[in-house]
Amino acid sequence: MPREVWVLGVVSLLTDMSSELVHSLLPLYLVSTLGASMMVVGALDGAAEFVALLVKTFSGRLSDMTGKRKPLVLLGYGLSAVTKPFFPLADSIGLVVGARLIDRTGKGIRGAPRDALISDVTAPEQRGAAFGLRQSLDTIGAVLGPLLAIAGMLYFASDVRTVLWIAVIPGAIGVLLLALLVREPERVAPGAPLPADNNRTARIRSIFSALGNAYWRLVLFGMLLMFARGTEAFLVLRASNVGLADTWTPLTLAIMSMAYAMTSWPAGYLSDRMPRERLLVLGIVVLVVSHTLLSVSTNVMWILAGTALWGVHMGLTQGILSAMLADRSPKALRGTAFGLYATASGVALLVSGAVGGLLWQYVSPSATFLMGAIVGMIALLVLRSLPVTPPLRG
Repeated sequence: MPREVWVLGVVSLLTDMSSELVHSLLPLYLVSTLGASMMVVGALDGAAEFVALLVKTFSGRLSDMTGKRKPLVLLGYGLSAVTKPFFPLADSIGLVVGARLIDRTGKGIRGAPRDALISDVTAPEQRGAAFGLRQSLDTIGAVLGPLLAIAGMLYFASDVRTVLWIAVIPGAIGVLLLALLVREPERVAPGAPLPADNNRTARIRSIFSALGNAYWRLVLFGMLLMFARGTEAFLVLRASNVGLADTWTPLTLAIMSMAYAMTSWPAGYLSDRMPRERLLVLGIVVLVVSHTLLSVSTNVMWILAGTALWGVHMGLTQGILSAMLADRSPKALRGTAFGLYATASGVALLVSGAVGGLLWQYVSPSATFLMGAIVGMIALLVLRSLPVTPPLRG
C-alpha cells in the first residue's frame, strides 16, 4: 500500500478524533445549554454536511484543472484545525453554527482532492482496500474522539467548554504530519475534454457527458442512500431520549465508529475480489435493520445495538462507493467526479436532516428512524435494478 494512503489515514484519524470529540457533545450542548430546538439540531447537522459536500465540487474540479492535489488537501485540514478553538469560546447558537460550518468547509475542501489523490497513487485492483484502509483509520479517530470526550467529561465534572479545548491538539498534529510526509502524486493530466469555444454551458455539458451514464446512475443511487441514512446527531439524541446519561452519550458515536472501523477495510478488500454491488446490498439490509431497532426500541442496550449496526452499514458502503466512483470516472476528471457526487449527497443529507428533525419534533423520535428504514428499502430495490459492474483488475 503506498505511503501516502497510510499517512492520509493517520491524518484522518487525528482530525476525526478532534472533530468527533466536538460532534459527540454538540447536540446536547445546543439543546440543553443554548436552548436549540430539535429541528434546529437536525437542520444544522444536515446543513453542515451539505456545506462540506458542496465545497467538494469546487475543490475537486480545481484539483483537476491544476493537476495538484496536496495544496487543497492541506488547506482543508488546516482550516478545520484552526476552527476548533471557536467551539469552547462560543456563547451563542450563531457562533456554534458559524464554527461548525467553517469546520465542515475545511472538510469539503480536502475531501475530493484527497480521494482523487488516493486514486492516483493506487492500482485499480487495490482501490477498494486503499479506500477501506483510509476509512478504517479515519473511523478509529471517530472512536477515540467520543471516548476522549467521555474521559474529559468525567475528569472535568461535565464542563463541556473545558473538554472542547482538548480537540485543538490532535487536529494540529494531523496538519503537521500532512505537510511533512505526503508527497504530491505524479501530475495528473489537468483539465478535461472541453469544446474549443469558451461557452460555459458547453464546457459543463462536456464534463457531464464525459463522466458517463454509469457514473450518474451511481450518483442518483448515492443520494437515495444518503437520504435513508440521515445524520449521526439523531443517534446521540436517541440514546439520550431513552435515558442514557449526558456524560455517556458520546459512547453512541464511539460504538458506531468502532463498528465502522472494523468493517471498512475487510469490506474494501473483499470488494476488490467480487462485484462491489453485492456488498452494497448487504450494507443496505443492515441499515434497514438498524433503523428498525432505533425506531421501535426504548431500551438503551437495544439502541446501542442499532447504533453499532449503523456503523456496520457505513463500513459496508462508504469506502466501496468511493472505489466505485474511481472505477467509473476518467483520471483527468476524478476530482470533479468525487466533488459532484459529494454535492449531490449533501443535498440529500440536508433534506434528510431537516425532514428527520421535523418528524422528531412534531411526530416522534421513532418516526425519524422509520422514515430511514422505508427509504432504505427503496434504495435496496433501486440497487438491485442496476447492472452489476465487475471489479477492475488492472
